[in-house]
Amino acid sequence: MKVGDHVRFLSDTGGGVIAGFQKGNIVLVEDEDGFQIPTPANEVVVVQQDDYSMGKMISEKIDEQEKAAEHAQTELKDNSRSVKAILADGMDDLEEDEPEDPSQREITYQRPAEERKGGNKLSAYLAFVPEDAKDITNTDLKVYFINDSNYYLQYACALPEGNSWNLKSQGEVEPNTKVLLEKIPHSAVNTLTKVAFQLFAYKRDKAFVLKPAVDVVLRIEPVKFYKLHTFTENLFFDDPAMLLTIVENDETEKPLDLDPKKLKKELYKEAARKVRADETPSKGDAQSKKIRTKDDGTIVVDLHASSLLETTAGMNSADILHYQVDYFKSVMEANKKKHGQQIVFIHGKGEGVLRQAVIHELNYRYKNCRYQDASFQEYGYGATLVTIK
Repeated sequence: MKVGDHVRFLSDTGGGVIAGFQKGNIVLVEDEDGFQIPTPANEVVVVQQDDYSMGKMISEKIDEQEKAAEHAQTELKDNSRSVKAILADGMDDLEEDEPEDPSQREITYQRPAEERKGGNKLSAYLAFVPEDAKDITNTDLKVYFINDSNYYLQYACALPEGNSWNLKSQGEVEPNTKVLLEKIPHSAVNTLTKVAFQLFAYKRDKAFVLKPAVDVVLRIEPVKFYKLHTFTENLFFDDPAMLLTIVENDETEKPLDLDPKKLKKELYKEAARKVRADETPSKGDAQSKKIRTKDDGTIVVDLHASSLLETTAGMNSADILHYQVDYFKSVMEANKKKHGQQIVFIHGKGEGVLRQAVIHELNYRYKNCRYQDASFQEYGYGATLVTIK
């Protein structure tokens, strides 16, 4: 069924024209008075759109024409009018009386945008839906843009290329709808690391509250495409999908992505929380959660926020970063005169911001120290070994 089809009811008299569709397999049938009647799709049937009645009328006209021609031939001797004139008159009458073909009419109906309660705050998502949910590691993926708000959204989607971006898709998405952006083969998911979205929101034919333009870069971890728990049940698809938030309830979450220059600037801002050198954990605290000493004398310091802080409530990403860097400096200051001392700083892999901050301090504040990646077997990729000179 499609918008514009003529249908009749199976369980009742009457029918109308399909004006639109709703969730739950509901069809909106508009009767001749202009009322839209929500009806289950299995209770209506599509009927011919006046094709039969129109053909019947044309046949009747042709019969009339043939009869007129025969009558003209019989009366040719008594009348000066020619058979051609009679046929011409008959054809003119046929063209004037022939009804308009409904299939040739221009479609002017436009389904009004549906609004929902609570939809006046912007929410939009990027969705990855596997074609075969039972074979996640091999199946292709469909990529959707979801507009979960009462606003029309003009969007632009771009992918990175070196230090620049390439426009991948752009267009308009109606309120509370989703649009398929593309289908990507599973072999290409490893190339997906970032995607940028810019959104502009508005309403049509009514007043609305202005929304700020959205400009966000989403980070994508390709390894998630190989994990079953990544694809979860959701409100937008019948199948499990992986959803990335572009904006939710008018708020966007921008990842911490500092380049070296910005990082250097951030490092020298006044930290919200400071760790003084004299607060370096003592030997009695060596078995604490954040610092320990190995049998060979190597000091191991865990710089993860969960180890350094009892809670991060009220702290943003920059506050936490400042605290971690200050703690690193306090340990270095307490041991900078212990020549040959080795210290392992566990900073984790993550986005690499904390590691960059540690390397920056070693290059500019502790140039007399040597550093290298710590043992991968013991610490993985997320640790740096420092040797005091």
